[in-house]
Amino acid sequence: MAVFKRVVHFPSPEELEAIGAGFCRLAGSPAFHHVVGSIDGSHIRIKPPGEFKEDYFNRKLFYSIQLQAICDHSGRFLNVFSGVPGSVHDARVLKLSSVYVQQLYPPPGWCILGDGGYPCLSSPICLMTPFREPVQNPVQARYNRHLSKARSVVERSFGMMKTRWRSIFFKALEVKFTFAPVVVSCCAFLHNLCLSNGDIVESAEGEPEEEPGEAEAEEHTSAAQPGDGLRDRLAAAVSAPGAAISALREHDY
Repeated sequence: MAVFKRVVHFPSPEELEAIGAGFCRLAGSPAFHHVVGSIDGSHIRIKPPGEFKEDYFNRKLFYSIQLQAICDHSGRFLNVFSGVPGSVHDARVLKLSSVYVQQLYPPPGWCILGDGGYPCLSSPICLMTPFREPVQNPVQARYNRHLSKARSVVERSFGMMKTRWRSIFFKALEVKFTFAPVVVSCCAFLHNLCLSNGDIVESAEGEPEEEPGEAEAEEHTSAAQPGDGLRDRLAAAVSAPGAAISALREHDY
């Protein structure tokens, strides 16, 4: 575990500015300077478990566990969380993870990006998601396009990892489902080592990732606060950078 945490870990405070600059390049907009990660989920095939089979049977009609990962602008995994049954929605997986429960990442003043399967939040973590389609105006449409370009880096990371270890990810894992999270974590570890050594691969054609659904209805508690207002300001910054970015910097979330 100590070796794993030396390779798969959150960035230091000194590294955040560079990561934010990297997401600006991915998005094609300086408004994303405060973004320090992209989050997504992926289904990992498993053999049908002996118990609670229905919990592991996902809506893509196979047995799986969920892999939730956060990566930086380069595609390096910062955090992985796996083992939740495949029938569980991405938004629920997030709420079960230590990233959410312990508010581990991102740090105050920064945010991460997710697809429409996640809720837009300002707390307990700051998570920016697309506006629901159909969008209401060109500002929202422009924001969605730039966010998608930046957010998709995590999908490419999943693709690279699955390409490197096709025999593991393109068929059901030949291990007990309780051990499957260890296999997934080892692959994430090796993925980061490959990137550190400049070993980049193109994602092979395989099964498509699941299309994101709408986020589950939010439980409005004092702990979970929607991020709609912040998203509106970020969208305005994308369309009018000079006028709005300074306001985003002043917002303490």
